[in-house]
Amino acid sequence: MHLRRFLFLVCLMASWIPTSTLLGQQLKSSLSFHASFDQGIDADVARGDASLWHAAKMDDRKGAEKGLPPGMEVRWLPEQGRFGGCLQFSESRGPMVFYRAAKNFPELKPGWSATVMFWLKTDPIGLLKEGFCDPIQITSKQWDDAAMFVEFEKRSTGIPFRLGVYADKPVWNPTNRKFEEIPPAERPLAPVDKPPFAKDVWVHVAFTVSQFNTGKEDGVAELFFDGKPVAKLSHRNQMFSWDVDQAAIMLGLGYIGSMDDLAIFDRALSPSEIQTVYQFSEGIQALTR
Repeated sequence: MHLRRFLFLVCLMASWIPTSTLLGQQLKSSLSFHASFDQGIDADVARGDASLWHAAKMDDRKGAEKGLPPGMEVRWLPEQGRFGGCLQFSESRGPMVFYRAAKNFPELKPGWSATVMFWLKTDPIGLLKEGFCDPIQITSKQWDDAAMFVEFEKRSTGIPFRLGVYADKPVWNPTNRKFEEIPPAERPLAPVDKPPFAKDVWVHVAFTVSQFNTGKEDGVAELFFDGKPVAKLSHRNQMFSWDVDQAAIMLGLGYIGSMDDLAIFDRALSPSEIQTVYQFSEGIQALTR
């Protein structure tokens, strides 16, 4: 009985410690966007527009409409998330859904930083299609121009997972080389050859960016799985410029699977902070209720 009571108290403390400590207050003050998907598709916390939008194509955001697309390619499932509800993507080709980045994502001023995190559940072997898919991509341009994303690449030799962080194209590719001509070591990608995704397993994914738009080769981006650092991209000149009105937090590009508890912070969280958030028993809601 004593052990059971102890475990009960540990679980109880995990639910209230975040908001009652200095760390919890610091995390909450840095939270610029949070979509729990527990009550619906719109964000619970947003410094900008909280609405989820959909568009027929990535480059057709001016014709976007609020809400989910009318088909079943993207659905809100109220009880099937890591915590409560989630978004489920069932087709690799279909309309795009996104949140507007303006104010929800940090301003691209000199030295800016950010953290993006979410939970994913997919069966890479059984669900993903051949080629690339991006569970999230953030830019106002294209995937290789002032963009950050995470991607799977399904191929016959394996299914690696990568963090991609591409500065303005004239900065990272000044001679406009074709991508296939660029040696892998020069590509702005941080790969993980054997990621932990598997059927019916939720994986916490986070990435941080720091020292961007300094004009120096000091930009750093780091990828985390389940609270642990797994890959890093550093010593790069990470100059980003956006049309902020077109900047979008795009979800599920070619991805088949589920996403839950999407959050953005206006600074690069430390590894210990990311580990703390990963361990929240009720997700980011621990900071916001």
